[in-house]
Amino acid sequence: MKRIMNILLIAVICLAFAGLGTASAGETIVVKGSTTVLPVAQAAAEAYMKSHSGVNISISGGGSGNGIKALVDKSTDIANSSRFIKDKEIEMAMAKGIYPVPHRVAIDAIVPIVHPSNKVSDLTIELLSLIYQGKIRNWKEVGGPDLQIVVVSRDTSSGTYEVWEEKILNKAKVTPRAQLQASNGAVVQAVSKNKYAIGYIGFGYLNKSVKPVKVNGVTASVETALSGVYPVARPLFMFTDGWPVGIVSSFLNYVVSREGQDIVKKEGFIPLF
Repeated sequence: MKRIMNILLIAVICLAFAGLGTASAGETIVVKGSTTVLPVAQAAAEAYMKSHSGVNISISGGGSGNGIKALVDKSTDIANSSRFIKDKEIEMAMAKGIYPVPHRVAIDAIVPIVHPSNKVSDLTIELLSLIYQGKIRNWKEVGGPDLQIVVVSRDTSSGTYEVWEEKILNKAKVTPRAQLQASNGAVVQAVSKNKYAIGYIGFGYLNKSVKPVKVNGVTASVETALSGVYPVARPLFMFTDGWPVGIVSSFLNYVVSREGQDIVKKEGFIPLF
């Protein structure tokens, strides 16, 4: 915990100096990690590059865990993560001379989704946990049709999975019958094509092909996520090695600026202010 507090202190100092970074032509930023943060990073990068000629920003997904691993391995400048860095990851990073600094860039709500034909519209955390553990297997047990439940989950490298595991499963194991998907988009696609299915996605990935489900009677929204009323909300991060400088600092400063936060909102996520 002391190490984490030290890192947070560095982050505060980092933000204070964020404006010192300037962009130069012919430079490249590599960004890897969370598929949840991916659309925000891509949209922000496109807008940033339009106004910073010669700067190239390379972005790829792969999950929060892989993004942080890439930061530790020095193969990325920024690690996107939909969860906070773990103590063991901090230890591995520091052993290699890497000092991860978190930058909160948006707020997200993790939303359970079902097929639009499913009449279930509200589930408690307890029921969601039992469904994902495989202890409830038929929709009729939770007020739905007499159909077997197909559980769709993220893989273990996903920060979204880890937040779901913590807030919904309370560290219990997901049923081995679950269909594991590598991205939010893949979960949407799987659930939209299967009337038996249930999945969970980041707020920004909601669309009309799937039906959002309330949690404990609360609808996921900008207001309920920011107020803390919605029970499965979380911050989204970009991590750097130490204080960001140069174009990395400039880009991060852009993401948390008014213009950058407008992009966050446009992408369907929840801005910081």
